[in-house]
Amino acid sequence: MADIGVGLVGYKFMGRAHSNAYRQVGRFFDVDPAPRMVAICGRNEAAVREAAEQLGWEGYETDYNALIARDDIGLVDVSTPGDTHREVVLAALAAGKHVLCEKPLANSLAEAREMMDAARQAGVVAMVNFNYRRVPAVQVAQKLVADGRIGEVRHWRAVYLQDWINDPSFPLVWRLRKEVAGSGALGDIAAHVVDLAHFVVGPIAEVVGTMDTFIKQRPLETESGGGAGLSAAAGQEMGEVTVDDATTFLARFDSGVTGTFEATRLAPGRRNYNSFEVNGSNGSIVFNQERMNELQVYFADDPDGLQGFRTINVTDASHPYAANWWPAGHILGYEHAFVHAVKDLMDGIKAGQTPAPNFEDGFRCQAVLAAVEQSAANHAWVEVERP
Repeated sequence: MADIGVGLVGYKFMGRAHSNAYRQVGRFFDVDPAPRMVAICGRNEAAVREAAEQLGWEGYETDYNALIARDDIGLVDVSTPGDTHREVVLAALAAGKHVLCEKPLANSLAEAREMMDAARQAGVVAMVNFNYRRVPAVQVAQKLVADGRIGEVRHWRAVYLQDWINDPSFPLVWRLRKEVAGSGALGDIAAHVVDLAHFVVGPIAEVVGTMDTFIKQRPLETESGGGAGLSAAAGQEMGEVTVDDATTFLARFDSGVTGTFEATRLAPGRRNYNSFEVNGSNGSIVFNQERMNELQVYFADDPDGLQGFRTINVTDASHPYAANWWPAGHILGYEHAFVHAVKDLMDGIKAGQTPAPNFEDGFRCQAVLAAVEQSAANHAWVEVERP
């Protein structure tokens, strides 16, 4: 079995999730090439050295240019905040490296287009990690829609609700600063349900939406606060929140489907409530990430007296990815979607073809986010820009 050297830029929340995926994929899937965890990269030498030892990397770098220049690295994984995606990805593509980039692709539509064009010219595998596509239940939902099982699709509705910044004393981490994150709930979590909508239903044509910031000031993060994005320590000095806490928008799809989207990080009790419902002329599908091993379906052609939503357990060996894990009923978790993404990425590198979502898919998502921002500013419907 051949291998490919991986260089990971970023070592905190997403860096840990990606590191686990590289460690696990060859143990459960037949991948060729197999990822070799060559080096992890971060600016804080003491912290990245510790991360390399803890997460299973052979070594580390403190400069992404040095990482990219290494002959023993063929795949560059970008798991940093959005303000660095463009520079690292463009450098990796220019060096002829394959790329996996965390979502959203960029902090602006102009950056996303530049990255998409560079990927096309580079002729390498360039994939965006929208990990929820790789949840078995989502794969089943997409197939039911594509096979026409629920008939003509008419409605899509999605919510992504979290509560991790509901406390006003939670500090001003990077995800709450526009110059680093690009946007708030819109880019952080609404991006996921936009990509799921594209995957299950198809392209979005136009949107009209709102964006709101309810907690406008927060204490600054202390230098020793961790800074992982979802946990941190607060100091005494206050700073301005420059991103949205919540967004809500309507959408019209190319196909004529109507859609609704809501995303907030201020929904008490909702830890990671990523859910969508699709309604068609012959049935409905409901997915809830907090019950990710299940899919609810309703088929209008069921016999009278036996109609109603049923719950499908998606851990049977016949379901996507499931056969490589545990016996039916032995559930999968959040981390498995990352393993599935790396498995498909390795298959793509072998075939010389980028698995979806590619950078064009990443641009399509970024275009929706940009249209929502424009709509919220202008209080009007906005057409979504095309790749």
